[in-house]
Amino acid sequence: MRRRSALGYGAAAFGAIGLTLLLGWWRVDGPGAPEPMGQRPLPLTAMDFRLTDHKGQPVGPYTLVGRPSMIFFGFTYCPDVCPTTLSDISSWLDMMGEDAERLNTIFITVDPERDTVDAMAEYVGYFHSAIRGWTGPEAQIKRAIEGLRATYEKVTGEDGRYTMNHTAKVFLFDAEGRFVSTIDYHEPREFAVPKIRRAMKVRLEGAT
Repeated sequence: MRRRSALGYGAAAFGAIGLTLLLGWWRVDGPGAPEPMGQRPLPLTAMDFRLTDHKGQPVGPYTLVGRPSMIFFGFTYCPDVCPTTLSDISSWLDMMGEDAERLNTIFITVDPERDTVDAMAEYVGYFHSAIRGWTGPEAQIKRAIEGLRATYEKVTGEDGRYTMNHTAKVFLFDAEGRFVSTIDYHEPREFAVPKIRRAMKVRLEGAT
């Protein structure tokens, strides 16, 4: 009787694990994989903006094509969403090991008024070494945001201080600059990492 009960529990546990794996596939690579709300981001090859990275080098969408890319918007004065997301991204990159070095991981500020090159360099230094910080003129940042179909807004309080509301999704592109998918805020890493690897898959299949 006890053995029959144990077998029953084992079968139920196995079924639960199978259902979880099926759900993961459905959300990551299957028909249930999420798409961003509204319009899809443009291919990187169709975008045109000029920014500066945290090392003072000129960058833009043209510097990303050739390797898969992961792009996230935020700002260094962000109290919670940005440091949380960058910490999540750092853990995803740690899980990927050496593969993380074959990926462009870009943090673009929506607050260029405060986020200078030096400020971005200091801030990204707290996270994974593969993460690159980009800043520049507001007009150019606006063009980048429009290309990715993201949003941002400056919100000023009664005391004159301000914060920034912005899209919190992470955008994934393949090595040819084509949009692949997004990763939602606080999405479990067992779903996030396979999405990143899917974005890298086209490049891997074409490698010689």
